[in-house]
Amino acid sequence: MDTNLPVSKNPRVVIVGCGFAGLRLAKELRHAPVQVVVIDRNNYHNFQPLLYQVATGALEADSIAYPIRKIFAGQENFFYRMADVQRVEPERNTVVTHIGDIHYDYLVLATGSLTNFFGIESLERNAMQIKSIPNALNLRSFIFQNFEKALLTENPDERQALMNIVVVGGGPTGVEISGSLAEMRKHVLPKDYPELDLQQMQIILVEAGAELLGPMSKKSQQKSKEYLEELGVQIRLNTSIKRYENCRAYYSETEFIPTENLIWAAGVNGAAIPGLPPEIVARNKRINVNQWNRVEGFENVFAIGDVANMVTEDMPRGLPMLAPVAQQQADLLAKNLVRILQGQAPENFKYLNKGVMAIVSRNKAVVDLPKDVHFNGFFGWLTWLFVHLMTLVGFRNKIVAFIDWAFSYFNSDQALRLIIRPFSRRDVKDDRGKKAAEHQTATPEYIPTPPAIQTPVG
Repeated sequence: MDTNLPVSKNPRVVIVGCGFAGLRLAKELRHAPVQVVVIDRNNYHNFQPLLYQVATGALEADSIAYPIRKIFAGQENFFYRMADVQRVEPERNTVVTHIGDIHYDYLVLATGSLTNFFGIESLERNAMQIKSIPNALNLRSFIFQNFEKALLTENPDERQALMNIVVVGGGPTGVEISGSLAEMRKHVLPKDYPELDLQQMQIILVEAGAELLGPMSKKSQQKSKEYLEELGVQIRLNTSIKRYENCRAYYSETEFIPTENLIWAAGVNGAAIPGLPPEIVARNKRINVNQWNRVEGFENVFAIGDVANMVTEDMPRGLPMLAPVAQQQADLLAKNLVRILQGQAPENFKYLNKGVMAIVSRNKAVVDLPKDVHFNGFFGWLTWLFVHLMTLVGFRNKIVAFIDWAFSYFNSDQALRLIIRPFSRRDVKDDRGKKAAEHQTATPEYIPTPPAIQTPVG
């Protein structure tokens, strides 16, 4: 069964995933002599770099998402099916989904990435993550739910744990959400919770490495650290969270940070799909591809974006999992698919690094450009805003994001402090989760905050 897809005289290109890579490839194939079929479990494309702003109430969820069908309205060779992909069967040229089998002539895996908890079960079970819009909305609700609870408790240690927020991972996501939370603590929470002493609220950024923003320049690393410390974020470098249970984030066997709010931004794996030979899937779950983004061992299967593990002389550990890499791979693959159909040899991929950037807070961002060009501060902030605004899909989303950012800038406020759907972190349905929930049903035992965490943040 081909899920009612029309028969076409042209080869069918099935793209699994409509993130940066899948979206760009489908667009670039609009004039190609192929039938384009996109499969995604969501009926929208979401702009992942701004998920943290949804989580902190700076942007509406629908301002960073756009309906897939609307994006491709008018593209005659495009078809979309909302489905969960269960596996691929390359020997049958088939993608198996929960709505039926879909045949392909060419398959492109653009499934992106998943959070990597490094096998730490307690973190996977209890930590919050920001990989999707539901994740972001859950995190936003959970933080504000805990502040509501903090108003009601008379136990100072319990109140401290409800107010503390620990962010694990010093990459762009960890830095950006830490800065956003610090701004929320300064400008937003005092208006909503005047009864709470918000100087006692701790925002703690934990990084296993020796610096923040590891892939960026030393100047950007130092500047981002300075900016966060100015905002009152406590930074713990060379520190790893070993486990997270009973509202305690343990960084050694006995030492811990009491917190109900642990945000995991410490790593990602590729979202490989079952059905491919295990030897072509790298340890980080990325799929090994050659310089044409062709999956090793297959003639008609390709992978692009975060899930693709392309090793080069310059990048022996694989190209970085960044949106520009995904988009450039999509651009070239669209041309190469046409070349293959015409009997021509594909061209090799060469990544053009246009720079990287990270925002810390209002008027504070760091930008690295090629040829060792670095800048930060207000100009870096404007650059970050412009690039992200222009990259959003849909004119409406650009306008809404611009208005929200302008409102927040001039009013130092965020109006989206909504608990739309109360979230329970321990609401897990599998057997392991049920046991964990049963084990943690009783009120956790809180002990006084360790001295290293007790110093109030101004």
